[in-house]
Amino acid sequence: MLQDAKHFTAEIERQKQELERADHFPEGFDTEASKMRQQLLKFQNDLNEAEEIDYNLQYKLESLHEEKKILEREYGKMPKSGELEKKTKALKDNCEELRKEVAQRKLEIEALKEDTEVKQRQIQREQKELDERKDTQEDLKAELVQLQFITVQLGKEIERINRKKMDVQKKKTELEEQFSELSIAQKQTETKFRMIGDEKQEVMKELDGKRALLEAQERELNKLMKELETGKENEVLVMGERAILDLNLHHLLMEKKTLHDSMSRKQREKDRDLRNLKKMELQLKLANDALAHIQSLHMDAFPMDDGIQLERRKELQKEVEMIKQNLAQQQSLTEVEACMVEQCIAEEHNLAEELNRYREEVIQLTRLVQIKADEREQKSRDFVKAEQRVNRTKQEVKAKSLVIQEHKKKYQEIQARLHIFANIYDIIKNERNKCVNLIQTASQKAAEMREKSKILENEIEILMTAAFKKERLLQKSKMKHLNSQTVRDSIRNDISKVSDTLYEMRDKREEQKMHIGKFSTMISQAEEKMVQLRKMYETAVQNRNDRGVQLIEREEEVCIFFEKVNIQDTLIQNGNLEVQAIEEEIRFLKLLIAEEERQNEQIRKSLPHRRALEADLVVLQIQFSQCRDRTLELEKKVADPCKENRMRLLEGKDPSHMELITKAEELEVQLGEKEELLLEKDLIYEQVTRLSQRVRTKAENGKQDTLALAKNVNELQNKIKETTRKMMALVSELSMQQASAMKMQQEVQEKEQFLESCHMRLEQGLPPSPEMELEWLRTVRDQQRRNKENEEKARIMEEDQQYQLANGVYTTSEPRPNAYIPQEEDALPLARPYGALAPFKPTEPGANIRHIRKPVIKPIEI
Repeated sequence: MLQDAKHFTAEIERQKQELERADHFPEGFDTEASKMRQQLLKFQNDLNEAEEIDYNLQYKLESLHEEKKILEREYGKMPKSGELEKKTKALKDNCEELRKEVAQRKLEIEALKEDTEVKQRQIQREQKELDERKDTQEDLKAELVQLQFITVQLGKEIERINRKKMDVQKKKTELEEQFSELSIAQKQTETKFRMIGDEKQEVMKELDGKRALLEAQERELNKLMKELETGKENEVLVMGERAILDLNLHHLLMEKKTLHDSMSRKQREKDRDLRNLKKMELQLKLANDALAHIQSLHMDAFPMDDGIQLERRKELQKEVEMIKQNLAQQQSLTEVEACMVEQCIAEEHNLAEELNRYREEVIQLTRLVQIKADEREQKSRDFVKAEQRVNRTKQEVKAKSLVIQEHKKKYQEIQARLHIFANIYDIIKNERNKCVNLIQTASQKAAEMREKSKILENEIEILMTAAFKKERLLQKSKMKHLNSQTVRDSIRNDISKVSDTLYEMRDKREEQKMHIGKFSTMISQAEEKMVQLRKMYETAVQNRNDRGVQLIEREEEVCIFFEKVNIQDTLIQNGNLEVQAIEEEIRFLKLLIAEEERQNEQIRKSLPHRRALEADLVVLQIQFSQCRDRTLELEKKVADPCKENRMRLLEGKDPSHMELITKAEELEVQLGEKEELLLEKDLIYEQVTRLSQRVRTKAENGKQDTLALAKNVNELQNKIKETTRKMMALVSELSMQQASAMKMQQEVQEKEQFLESCHMRLEQGLPPSPEMELEWLRTVRDQQRRNKENEEKARIMEEDQQYQLANGVYTTSEPRPNAYIPQEEDALPLARPYGALAPFKPTEPGANIRHIRKPVIKPIEI
């Protein structure tokens, strides 16, 4: 369509150019020649159009021929239906064979799995039996080692017990000797303790009697002192009450005077206030009268009818203005009169201004008069206030003088009170001095009593310390006696335990002999079982080897299966490739068919449509009528002899009528050939579409079959891979179990060798192994260390008991003597305190003594 449009536009432009040329033709041309020329041009145009259409059709035919050749070539390449059926049948047969082989392999794999499971169960059962046998063997070996070790240990323990027995007997003899010595010392201490107890009782009786006498005397003294103190206190209380009563009486008298004075003062103040009130009332009356007078004066000075005067003034001004206007309106006045009137008006205006000024001055003067009157009143009020202030100050001075007199009286009263209080203070001071003297005497007596009580307490402490020391010695002797008894009992218990252990060891030895016989039988039975186990182990090894051979064979078969599976995979891949190639060919044919359809549609579109041609025909008819009209006009111009340049000769030759007829026949023949070619191409296109549709249906049917085959092949491949993975896992597990069995066998051999070496060392009298010996030495060392720790703890406890006093106080200091027993014959053997002159006990020299040089003793010269 675009080509046609371009062609038609080109023709229209060409015709416009020709028409423009025709307009410039010279006048005087013949009309028939012009008509013929026009027809010739028309036919040439039609011929050119037909040639162009023919060229386009030929081009399209050539392209269709090429496409036909391509389709024939591709159709020749496409496989035929028989070949496709053969290939699909072959692929189906291969797939069925593969399925059968896969089913067989599955059955074989299941059988192999069952065999492996059975073999595994047998291996597990045999392994359990082997473990049980090994456990029993190890238990027997351990019991045998223990028995052998126990026999040697029993011999050593018997020797050690004999040695302990000898040591215990020796200790027993020593302890019996010590016990005899301790019993003798105990008897001596008991006699001494009895004597000391008797003496203590006598001394305590005498001391109790003296204490009773002292307490009775102290109670009587305390009673007398209390009575004396109560009497003194009562006297002091009575004197204090008397002084308080005197003071109260004096206070009451003074209060009476003060009340009388205050009452008289209040009466005077009342009278003064009444007088002041009367004066203020008079002043108030005077002020009211003055205020009324001033108000009347102000009312007279300022009249109340200012509004009326202003109204009258305004009315007068209006009348004057009216008169002025009337005078101005009168025309009969002379100039002299007019001047007079004007002068009068000016004077009147000046007088009005002066009147206003004077009025303002009067108002200001009235204001000044009012201000001056207010100032006078203010001054009079200030004067009255000043007089009142003076009177008030005079009254205050009088009141202050009265207050001063009252204060003087109070001062005199206070001085009298102070004199009384001074007398009372002197009395109380004397009594206080007496009380202080009594307190000092009482404190001196109390200090003397305290010193006496301290002396008595010191003597009691000395006696208590002596008694405590003796009790401590007695306790120590008792503790020693108890310790010796406990040692004796412990030694007896040890002897009895040793004898019991000897009897037990004899019984154990007999029992162990019986056990040794039993164990020897058990060892023989265990050896027989070991022989049986070895035989079973050899059979298990043989079975393992057989299974290994079977596994190797199965692995070879699996490898063969893998090779077959790989071959089948290659076949499947080749089939998939062929199917893909067929699908690609089908896709290419589809594309070609689509391209043919598209080209056919384009050809159909490119063919002229009836409506478009009709429209073109109408346009061309219109153009033809225009051209005809134009030619008529041109003919008229050409036929007109009056115009010059009415004709223009054309170049070239005009074909004859016969030539034109032959040319039209040739064109018709060519058109018929083209139509035949088009029909042939339509037939070929229909045949190709029919064949491609058949191929398309076959390809779609083959797609589903190939998809199913591919899915089945993938499933089979996955199953084969899983089976191979499981087989490899089973093989690895078997190899691991084989390695563990070899390791256990090696450990058993090592344990047997170690047991034999222990037996050999025990027969030689050596320990079973150095490690066992070290462990035994470690346990012995730990036991000795624990015994030492227990002994150290017992020693520390004994020291703590020694350093603990009877009253529960813990001290590590050595007791120092603070008293002595007099050696006089008349004096009682009681401890007396040293006092300030206690004997000097030097401290022990410490580490600092090494820095002190020893003094050089000079010889004494006589």
